Amino acid sequence: MAVVLAASIAAGADAGEGPYSLRPPSRDGIGKVYMGREISQVMGHCGAGWLERPEREREEAPERLVEALGLRAGDVVADIGAGTGYFSFRMASRLTSGRVLAVDIQPEMLAIIEARRRREGVANVEPIRGTPLDPNLPEAGVDVVLIVDAYHEFSHPLEMTQAIRRALRPGGRLVLVEYRGEDPAVPIKPLHKMTEAQARKEIEAQGLRFVRRSDVLPIQHILVFEKPKSQGEAPPDEAVGPPR
Repeated sequence: MAVVLAASIAAGADAGEGPYSLRPPSRDGIGKVYMGREISQVMGHCGAGWLERPEREREEAPERLVEALGLRAGDVVADIGAGTGYFSFRMASRLTSGRVLAVDIQPEMLAIIEARRRREGVANVEPIRGTPLDPNLPEAGVDVVLIVDAYHEFSHPLEMTQAIRRALRPGGRLVLVEYRGEDPAVPIKPLHKMTEAQARKEIEAQGLRFVRRSDVLPIQHILVFEKPKSQGEAPPDEAVGPPR
């Protein structure tokens, strides 16, 4: 984990310059602060088993999340911080003519995804090696970006959000899923949770418009943002997914 953290910080500009500041790290943080929030430590590939734990179905209702995305058959979906592909493969089964770009910065995670892809013969999941500053997605080539329980670990959230905005097509959506930071009963370490207010402050600052929050999941927010289709256009205010 320490190697991952060091590489993440070293990959960009000095962590104490520009939008970031430094302070002594807390127990679960890296000591780098963005918009008042200390960035959390990264869960390394050694935690892959936790991502695939059997009780996750009961605790987090992943199929409910995939259903809420309202994916269309031909969508290009980027799963950033894909880990073991827990959501990538669930989404891929719904994309009969689309594909999932499974992005992670850890080659060990991507190897897990590639092994499963080959084992199960899944042709529409594509592993992509990202960096701490850029998910390496095609410009204006993505309909939906999904980030599940990973944004709070990004060592360069400003640069990543800017890169995501560039990758989204006009009208494309960023769907941010985080453990609810407002709820002390959610049994997750504080730095690994986010409040809606903090998430909106960070994402909206980069030109993505807030659409809505959904609380259909047991312990996580679904926060939906949209890349504007045109100047001055109002965002949709009803469905989590796109209008049908």
